[in-house]
Amino acid sequence: MWQTRILVNVRRMQTMKTPETRTTGTTAPGMPGMDMNRAGLGTAAWMSAGMMEALAAMGSEVVQFVAARIAEDIKTQHALLTCKDVVEAQRIQGEFVKTALEQYTASTGKLAQLGAGVMTASMPGRAKDNDPV
Repeated sequence: MWQTRILVNVRRMQTMKTPETRTTGTTAPGMPGMDMNRAGLGTAAWMSAGMMEALAAMGSEVVQFVAARIAEDIKTQHALLTCKDVVEAQRIQGEFVKTALEQYTASTGKLAQLGAGVMTASMPGRAKDNDPV
């Protein structure tokens, strides 16, 4: 998966010390002369592996949410196209709204937790600040 390749490259960049990376921080390790900013990877140089993993988890959650919502939309459209009367259509729409609110609420909670994980991963020394007083 592309996320795994990025994580491997980020870990490799974090462990390699070359004169170029010590002075500018934008040259790719093992690739002298490659300017990471021009290659579109300038921000990847400062991202930790933990941060990349947390961002990948957030992306995965968003994709799963969108897939679930599309499946629910298709199910609802099919039910509406085959319903026989207005009362049944209202029931179908009510179930759709109820399910949508439940899914949005659950996904928002997950994304908030994952977002906190991104912040913790980006500042590993500050994780103790999240402890209760």
